[in-house]
Amino acid sequence: MSSATSTSRRILYWGGGLLAVVLILGGIGWGMGWIGGEDPGLSIETERAERRTVTQVVTAFGRAQPEVEVTISPDVSGEIVALPVQEGDAVQKGDLLARLKPDDYQAQLDRQRAQVSQQKAALAERRADSVQTRRTYQRKQKLYDKGVISESEFQDAESAYRQAVARLQSARYQVESAKASLQDAREQLEKTRLYAPMSGTVSKLEVEVGERVVGTAQRAGTEMMNIAQLDRMEMEVDVNENDVVNVESRDTASIEIDAYPERTFQGAVTEIANSARIENQGSQQQVTNFPVTIRVLGDPNAATASTRESGGISRPEVPAREMGGPVLRPGMSGSVEIQTETVDNAVAVPIQAVTVRDFNEVRSGTSSDSSGAKASRGEDLRKVVFVAEADTARMVEVTTGIADDTHMEIRAGLDEGARVITGPYEAVSQDLAPGTKVQMPSEEDEGSEQVVAASQ
Repeated sequence: MSSATSTSRRILYWGGGLLAVVLILGGIGWGMGWIGGEDPGLSIETERAERRTVTQVVTAFGRAQPEVEVTISPDVSGEIVALPVQEGDAVQKGDLLARLKPDDYQAQLDRQRAQVSQQKAALAERRADSVQTRRTYQRKQKLYDKGVISESEFQDAESAYRQAVARLQSARYQVESAKASLQDAREQLEKTRLYAPMSGTVSKLEVEVGERVVGTAQRAGTEMMNIAQLDRMEMEVDVNENDVVNVESRDTASIEIDAYPERTFQGAVTEIANSARIENQGSQQQVTNFPVTIRVLGDPNAATASTRESGGISRPEVPAREMGGPVLRPGMSGSVEIQTETVDNAVAVPIQAVTVRDFNEVRSGTSSDSSGAKASRGEDLRKVVFVAEADTARMVEVTTGIADDTHMEIRAGLDEGARVITGPYEAVSQDLAPGTKVQMPSEEDEGSEQVVAASQ
């Protein structure tokens, strides 16, 4: 009896264990998809190809600067004794900007005037000598013709006359030279006063009253101040060598200044440099950019410059009446979006939907990991999109055009309304192949995802 009971227990134990193993294996098989249904396919995200306006944009960064800015440097050296302008003052052409101590130049002018008088006196003396020697020469010539005097005496008189004429001519030249020196001294004295060469704003002031400045005759000279026309501003930006080929003169641009994030200025490309700026040349971090100049359309600083009641600075004793500083100041940094090309009513898809496939691999059905076979037959890379049809992905070769921040123009290969696969990124860039089984979201889910993305 006990033997039968023991046998029954063993059977129950073995049966329970076997049942547990079967249940575990069944669970694993169900979870892995081996049991209880087919593979649902790769979960994807899709969007419809639609017609829209696509604008290609080149983004660059740079700084604002006046279109016209003049650096004022003195022609002569000296001490600044008057400086009737301040940085930010509006000036008119011909206004006095600064005055240097004129004492040395006035003394030089007085010396040159005295020199001219002295040379004129010497000229008068030479002229009298010339008249006297001419008379002597003429008298000796008559006597020589009559045979009264010898030939040597006549030749001495002739030589004396010619020397007197030469000294007279030299005296005339000395007077002309003294007059030129006088004019130069007068100009040097006038250069101790610096006047505005154009109307504008004192954008930078580098000196103070009492400082000594060096004239441009001595190397570069001292840069005293800058005068700029702030009603005509521009941006100079660095455009990468890969993007500059798309930029053309008169392309429109949107300008955002870091100091005014809520305001957008409009501009147009006016100049594209032919020579590049190369940073970190010869290293792996080498960057090649081309300077591009963009004019800010309109007057960004209208009615903001400080002015004086009488206009300009003709009355320096009257304090400036501030009307607010310029909005766009020289040196302000910002970003520029240059609209290089626009296509209206273009069939467009999200940028992430366009990928590249090697058609040699697609034809042979090999994986991109087989590097040996890949190297032996070469590559045939083409741009494609994957279209979701029912539960299958279909690969479509496309010809692309320009792109904006989110969408790319499709010029050939795809019709409006096609449901293209946009994600996940790894699936689009690597996993998808012609005929891949996919699991699409419903039209409602797709629409709600697009609305959420748009709101963000």
